[in-house]
Amino acid sequence: MSHEDVQQVLDWAVAEAGVPGIIAEVHDADGTWFGTAGVADLGTGAPRQRGEHVHAGSGGKAFTAATVLQLEVEGRLSLDDTVEKWLPGVMDVNGYDGRKVTIRHLLSNTGGLFSTGLAPETTDNYATRSGLEKHRFDHWTTADLIRLGLSQPPIGEPGERFVYSNSGYYLAGAIIEKVTGNSYAEEVDRAVVQPLGLTHTFVRASDDTGYPEPHPRAYTAMFLKDGVDPASLTADNWTSLMEEPGTPPLDVTEFNTSLFWSAGNVVSTTGELIRFIKAMASGSLLPPAQHHALWTTVSTEGSGWIPHTRYGLGMFELEKALTGGLTLRGMAGAFWGTGAFGVSTPDGERAVVLHTNTDWRDFELAFKVIDAVFGTSLNA
Repeated sequence: MSHEDVQQVLDWAVAEAGVPGIIAEVHDADGTWFGTAGVADLGTGAPRQRGEHVHAGSGGKAFTAATVLQLEVEGRLSLDDTVEKWLPGVMDVNGYDGRKVTIRHLLSNTGGLFSTGLAPETTDNYATRSGLEKHRFDHWTTADLIRLGLSQPPIGEPGERFVYSNSGYYLAGAIIEKVTGNSYAEEVDRAVVQPLGLTHTFVRASDDTGYPEPHPRAYTAMFLKDGVDPASLTADNWTSLMEEPGTPPLDVTEFNTSLFWSAGNVVSTTGELIRFIKAMASGSLLPPAQHHALWTTVSTEGSGWIPHTRYGLGMFELEKALTGGLTLRGMAGAFWGTGAFGVSTPDGERAVVLHTNTDWRDFELAFKVIDAVFGTSLNA
């Protein structure tokens, strides 16, 4: 691996993949390397820079999982507690049974809950340009999110298979608040942010629509083609129904992201995300029992999620068949105008985090960066 190889991928992302701007931070035996390509602002041409505040997207799920695991360390809950124990009656709707769904199921995306991204309420409101413009500042409460998460019937029995969904993480956030009496944001700060000494990482407030300086602008063209019925979306066909690459992007820097809450509403920097990922990958944040639970994984094959992965609790491992036997652990997240991806070796000796100020439809770019850093063959 050479840092020049990584820079070539960043340049490719802007020149060939339509990314407005990209940054990558690498920690290895040579220290810290930071690379950029493209711009932070299409209007002014300002470059991307170190220390930008960026949205981690569903990478925030890892912060939720870490917070729950810290509560287990403190003896305040168990991963094998049922949802019914902490939120009695909440799952008594649409065929769900909170007596069968455990916290472990929620965090591993094996609870049988459906994908909220395919709910009529979210596709109708956010899947088209006009819908997003109208609803981008909508405020979602915890009650709203749990109602959304349980608004469609189960897609399977608890523990049966992996299906990526925000629904379980909404319930996990509510359990954190029920157990502690504090807000979800306060507990993430207490259990994760402060112990790691992070100073630019926080859960965005439900009424916040911007970022601290410095930050890039956020751009998206992730919309359905004209005439496509949002109700026709499935986990298998959604990419084929989106606008063609190259359509003019919409600036969505100002956005109320309360829709994501405990399923992914963390703002951070690439440097602090690397510190978090390394701590989670290596076990420096959690005791052995909780670290083992974190990395007890299930296959994601056939789920439509990141290919070649196994999922733990809020984080993933890449399949060793494509890494040459190397264990790589990480987190990823993307939504309108942001894409973040990071992995680390279990010893924390080599890690990378990248961020684009646009969303992505596949993981070719992220895999190219990983291949450049670790010498793997994910894109082979």
